[in-house]
Amino acid sequence: MGRISRRGFTVGAALTLAGLTAGDAVAAGRSTTGQKARNGREMRGMWLATVANRDWPSRSGLTADEQRAELLGQLDTAVRRRLNAVVFQARPTADSLWPSPYEPWSEVLTGTQGKDPGWDPLGTAVTEAHRRGLELHAWFNPYRIANHTDPGRLVPTHPARLHPEWVVPYGGKLYYNPGLPEVRRFVQDAMIDAVRKYPVDAVHFDDYFYPYPVAGQTFDDDAAYATYGGGFPDRAAWRRDNIDRLVRETARRIRKVRPRTRFGISPFAVWRNRATDPEGSDTTAGVQTYDNLHADTRKWVRERWIDYVVPQVYWNIGFAAADYAKLLPWWSDVVRGTGVRLYIGEALYKAGDPAQPAAWQDPAELSRHLTYAKGFPEVRGHVFFSAKEVGQDKIGAMARVVADHYARSAPAVPSAPATPADG
Repeated sequence: MGRISRRGFTVGAALTLAGLTAGDAVAAGRSTTGQKARNGREMRGMWLATVANRDWPSRSGLTADEQRAELLGQLDTAVRRRLNAVVFQARPTADSLWPSPYEPWSEVLTGTQGKDPGWDPLGTAVTEAHRRGLELHAWFNPYRIANHTDPGRLVPTHPARLHPEWVVPYGGKLYYNPGLPEVRRFVQDAMIDAVRKYPVDAVHFDDYFYPYPVAGQTFDDDAAYATYGGGFPDRAAWRRDNIDRLVRETARRIRKVRPRTRFGISPFAVWRNRATDPEGSDTTAGVQTYDNLHADTRKWVRERWIDYVVPQVYWNIGFAAADYAKLLPWWSDVVRGTGVRLYIGEALYKAGDPAQPAAWQDPAELSRHLTYAKGFPEVRGHVFFSAKEVGQDKIGAMARVVADHYARSAPAVPSAPATPADG
């Protein structure tokens, strides 16, 4: 992606650790300068997904002691892999992994939505991560309500049951309607509650804003658009403004409640293809965040509404539709001069998956990503998806990353303040 020629790179070649191509030789030659330009520490993170019990807990219904032991095991794995940050999914589907006055306890804990698990997972995660020298980034999904379309399966006191006018079924799931101001305020309130209660190092959103498009289906926000869409050239512009407002307002509220807590977003890595927009990346991806998810990710960086961005560059070097070696320079160009930190989201989950291209069967593919990234001073680290694979490491790809790039343990960073600011 991006204006690669402006950086003097020939990036079409596949990197190898043993023999760099001409373009990679340029990157290698720049790496020392790039490293010196990196002020502050390197991000070495992993996502810890709780939705559908993806990474933790291993299944619903474990005892509180079993859940806690598994969680501490995940944090210990991060330390063993010489990471320094865990992105903990605290609000997977309009529910919570802390005692929230806004939303019910998540069913991933007990198997029953709304049932008290008998302990505080988010509070424990923050305390135990900091005890180990790890940052804890609290990961929230703003609009997803459920991975089904039956409101009757939600606990009776669920806000989506109490406010059915907020809900849009789409693609086999339930979503809050981002076009309603009362929804935007509510989801912020629910998330900021955690920021107020816990010294989280960051608030983290992933790539789910308006839902990914589903063929033959329409996201029904006609009524909201009729009420609030006046003054916009079209529905897409109105939708983008809705998400812009969410991001901008959330940033302001975080800084008011806990000024040292950062705000980061990990979007799908393609803002727009160059064929759509000359400012876009040299890609041919079927999804573009600006057009399909109504998320103007580049704008958020340029307006400095966020403190860091983690584009999910989940493709191998040389992948035709979305080449890692083109996306990374494009994002480097986007963040340059903004003060927004760039971390790269890495698809560890693809390593060794037989359904993936041949590049992902090579344990060295991810290590080559980090080697390539060293030529770009804007890249301040990497985050791996996800915790399960960090621990299991099917073909040794994570071990290779650690051996090649994380020879020393990452230095710990002072955590966010223990008490929130006034206001």
